[in-house]
Amino acid sequence: MTETTTLKLLKMKQAQEKIVMVTAYDYTSAKLVAAAEVDLILVGDSLGMVMLGYSDTLAVTMEEMLHHTKAVARATKKAMVIGDLPFMSYQVSTEQAITNAGRLLQEGGAQAVKLEGGASVAPAIARITAAGIPVFGHLGFTPQSINQLGGAIFQGKTATTAQKLLEEALQLEDAGICGLVLELIPLEVAALITSRLRIPTIGIGSGLDCDGQVLVWHDFLGMDQEFHPRHAKIFAEVGSLIRQGIVAYATAVKDGSFPTIANTKILAIEEKAALEEAIGRENI
Repeated sequence: MTETTTLKLLKMKQAQEKIVMVTAYDYTSAKLVAAAEVDLILVGDSLGMVMLGYSDTLAVTMEEMLHHTKAVARATKKAMVIGDLPFMSYQVSTEQAITNAGRLLQEGGAQAVKLEGGASVAPAIARITAAGIPVFGHLGFTPQSINQLGGAIFQGKTATTAQKLLEEALQLEDAGICGLVLELIPLEVAALITSRLRIPTIGIGSGLDCDGQVLVWHDFLGMDQEFHPRHAKIFAEVGSLIRQGIVAYATAVKDGSFPTIANTKILAIEEKAALEEAIGRENI
């Protein structure tokens, strides 16, 4: 059983202990994240862009989410693994939502699921949690609604829309969510929602007052030279180091400095002699 549980998250909020969530999409990255002892690992549908080269999250399938969630779940025993329910895997019916949420736990090895939306998904959340599956909500900028929202833009920028976000957050809490991701919401609005909820909030671009924070692996490690979102900070220039390593490797191969004798195996003297005798020295 994972060490990070829904009960532990509630206690962390009550103790005002910040919660750390990081995305991971494969075994190697999840192993590194787990070694850093973060609290939550999100297998986000953002894998569509950073791992599969899609232009947005809409093309991500349930099978792709299961594939990546399985790999991440194998890498950690302490952090709670949360699997994203992809676009159109929970919107058709509550039965569909329960089935796919169950698959992320039963087949994918996750301990919780995340889905986007407010009042419209509250009935599905209530049914999923009734089935014993922990659910994280997601309000503000919801990437699966990018076409409807008009882009990755801040939500809740007026008193009216901010109040609606608060109302929907309370509805999601009543439906049974164990945590709520607040993405691209003004600082004051995120602080208000956080203060009104019993369950923890996890912010991304929504300010310091959220109970925790989440960033995409590729964003905070500088893996993409061309994409630097406002809400992220580069904590290590890993992308440039990787590129330098690839260039150095390619150069060494081309100029003959790699591999050296140290990178291979030399036959024992008697074995080399036996081989020469068997096939002739001139053939070696």
